Amino acid sequence: MSRPPANPKVYHVLHLDRLPHVLRAGFLFSDAIMRTRPGTGTTIGLGDVKQRRLRNRLASHPDLCVGRCVPFYFCPRSVMLYVLYKRNMHGLSYQGAQQSIVHLELDLRRMVAWCDQQGLRWAFTLSNAGAVFFEDRSDLSQLDQIDWEAVRATQWADPDANEGKQAEFLVENQIDWSLVECIGAEDQSVVERVHQALGGRSPSPVVPMERSWHYP
Repeated sequence: MSRPPANPKVYHVLHLDRLPHVLRAGFLFSDAIMRTRPGTGTTIGLGDVKQRRLRNRLASHPDLCVGRCVPFYFCPRSVMLYVLYKRNMHGLSYQGAQQSIVHLELDLRRMVAWCDQQGLRWAFTLSNAGAVFFEDRSDLSQLDQIDWEAVRATQWADPDANEGKQAEFLVENQIDWSLVECIGAEDQSVVERVHQALGGRSPSPVVPMERSWHYP
């Protein structure tokens, strides 16, 4: 495995129309919590995988299910985003444009410090936490067990690279909006819509146009 970055960043993708709800709440919530909050914007993802995540348990926290955690990837341009871009996988309810999906970027170590202060559990996986089998860890000294070459890859035809790229960071229940450092948008029109949603609040994340975070 390759050495992890000194200050890893993690990424959460969501539909632009969900951003106002997140801002009002002040938190990103787990899927388990979001299911109790109707009318909060467009849901993306695979329905059967979401159901499995509500059953999948973490070995590092045996009473905690994946679906009760807020999920993050260790890279933008994730495999999941590719699935949304192609719009051709069975069970995918979202058939809208990739342009409407934005990335939230957060600093991993800041998140861990916040979680520890709040008494919220966290873990990271070495592959897709929605799969039938995956491994997880809850010790940052084990970050080198992630396949960082796969995480950084732009091509992943090899099954091992595909799995490694889908490593996740998981936070129990919720994560504070104040930890979001950057909102990456595909084009200038989306940048403007994000700024409208933010409404000039201070402090606010930076909102760059990050075309390279999207496909193709």
